Amino acid sequence: MSSIHVTSEIGILKKVLLHRPGNELLNLTPDTLERLLFDDIPFLPDAQKEHDLFAAALEDNGVEVVYLEDLMAEAIGQNPNIREKFIRQFIEEAGINTIKYQNLVYEYLNKIEDPKKLVLKTMEGIQVGDIPKKQRNIEKTLVDLIDTPDQFIADPMPNLYFTRDNFACVGEGVDINHMYSVTRNRECIYGEYIFKYHKDYKKTPQYYNRSYNWKTEGGDLLNINDHIIAIGISQRTEPAAIDQLAKNFFKDPNCKIDTVLAFNIPESRAFMHLDTVFTQIDKYTFTYHPGIMGTLQVFEITEGFDPDTFEDLNVKEINAPLDEILKKYLKHDITLIPCAGGDKVASEREQWNDGSNTLCIAPGTVVVYDRNDVTNKELVKAGIKVIEIHGAELGRGRGGPRCMSMPLVREDVKW
Repeated sequence: MSSIHVTSEIGILKKVLLHRPGNELLNLTPDTLERLLFDDIPFLPDAQKEHDLFAAALEDNGVEVVYLEDLMAEAIGQNPNIREKFIRQFIEEAGINTIKYQNLVYEYLNKIEDPKKLVLKTMEGIQVGDIPKKQRNIEKTLVDLIDTPDQFIADPMPNLYFTRDNFACVGEGVDINHMYSVTRNRECIYGEYIFKYHKDYKKTPQYYNRSYNWKTEGGDLLNINDHIIAIGISQRTEPAAIDQLAKNFFKDPNCKIDTVLAFNIPESRAFMHLDTVFTQIDKYTFTYHPGIMGTLQVFEITEGFDPDTFEDLNVKEINAPLDEILKKYLKHDITLIPCAGGDKVASEREQWNDGSNTLCIAPGTVVVYDRNDVTNKELVKAGIKVIEIHGAELGRGRGGPRCMSMPLVREDVKW
């Protein structure tokens, strides 16, 4: 089996990519929350304990856990030219635009010999005070007089523990995303380098990369089976990105995807990705947030060619209830389990706390936050095996177990 193999959302999970929350969370402040896409400031020691228990729950169920920071360190540690290229690209993407600070930050980062410490520092953020004062004052500038030592030259990346979004695995390939915000798009540099240079991943086919200008994020992509992909048209993923993804899937003779289902969901902070309102938890069972049902549009995209428009896609709207649409494509009756059993107040509260953001680690077995007790009871009632983890601090970043995990290898499902 190749380094990447994901043909469903429910096949037995064999290998998963995580990022353990680090000092980047210590660099969140009330003034930067909005810019850095957080609603609150997690307490790092507890967030790390919760994340370690999440990783342990996966390992206890036979899942190999690897970490983004380790793969990235391995990718840049094998070649000094790659390391230098990474540092210079990081500086550019961080928006450091004075020549003096470009040089100072390069010198500062280049002195960090250990590749993992270097990677973690780029994730953590760089403050003016990190640069030795003697070096900063070699040549007095207005920047030196105005910028305070606690000011960030390069912002932290606190959303990194949501590894689902930077890239997405499809079959034996990967989509390296161009993310919605500048804050999060910088995170994709790690996926870019892993899939360009890491010895285990550099030959992975890429169905999307950061050179495309249209925005897309991994939380909007669900592998329904080896032939069908669901992608959300959301606050974070544009229709043009989905068109391009579909074209790239269809052009690759080794890609089995022949149908893309585009789910148009409301644009809001609460519904930021498709997986915050809709996930698959067994062969023919899905959980969903009732709030999307009245506004949901679904479009089918297949390969084709229109000689009048020169478009090489066929796109049509599917007008039917969600369960009927899924039944049509999966050729089987479907069970839909509403978040919090459909109770309006409880479902809105638990959807906010990622009640629909389940990580399926085997057919009918899911990892969820324990705080969504109403939804969890409904899942158990439906015969789903529920593994609860505590996420009081992790959940402050508005993401659940699925958001925090990027499956790299799953076993195929026998349909």
